Amino acid sequence: MGEYKLLTLVIPTFEDLWFREKLLADEETMSYNHTWGGTIPFPVERWKEWYDYWIVDHEDQRYYRYLKDENGFVGEIAYHYDSEYDGYVADVIVYSKFRGRGYGSEGLELLCRAAKENGITVLYDDIAIDNASIRLFLKQGFYEAYKTKEKIILRKDL
Repeated sequence: MGEYKLLTLVIPTFEDLWFREKLLADEETMSYNHTWGGTIPFPVERWKEWYDYWIVDHEDQRYYRYLKDENGFVGEIAYHYDSEYDGYVADVIVYSKFRGRGYGSEGLELLCRAAKENGITVLYDDIAIDNASIRLFLKQGFYEAYKTKEKIILRKDL
């Protein structure tokens, strides 16, 4: 895939979690998640437990980074082990006001590269059947593993 170099990956500090809270609370950003409830509350009271689990004690089962351009944070990428797939599930969210700039494609490429560097050989994602981001994943080399009435399960061999 292409070399974009629009973004850098940042391990967020605890204090940076304000951006994750803002990202998950934004209705337009989280519209892709309408099948599973839309926005996701992420109050300050949950930050420490989440931060310890995803950043401090990730146990090589979880990976999380912010996407940052020259002006600041624009999104997040992550993967985590999921026993349902007996594999790792990808996550890419770009804040709605930064969409359409290639950040989703670059973020997904950076995530795949990081997963491969960390010894992961396959990434999955389960996406609501009506979600436009399916095209983004297909362009990045994912293919349909299977689908249900609610979701499509995409897979990429790294």
